[in-house]
Amino acid sequence: MTPPKSSSLQAGEDLAASVQKTTSRVTLDSLKSKIVAEEYTNPLCAPHLTIAVLLTANGFTLVGKSAPADPANFDVEAGKSFAYEDALRQLWPLEGYLLRERLAV
Repeated sequence: MTPPKSSSLQAGEDLAASVQKTTSRVTLDSLKSKIVAEEYTNPLCAPHLTIAVLLTANGFTLVGKSAPADPANFDVEAGKSFAYEDALRQLWPLEGYLLRERLAV
């Protein structure tokens, strides 16, 4: 399955790239390349809630969630996109820490 669009993440990526001075940076593409599987679910008790589970190549799992304040505003694709972004955002600081460790050696 193709990952949902990541518009807000892409906007941040574009800004970071515009001020980049070295090649030492965690990129959105590098984060996405680590994702080997993803699954989305909407619980029966809260069908407007979308939960995304992302699996990385090393077996680490990330869980993201999304739900509109008003269930009448629920949209399946938007829910997947927001939940995917929520999960992917959790990987960014971990990869940043790993990069910093590599730079410190």
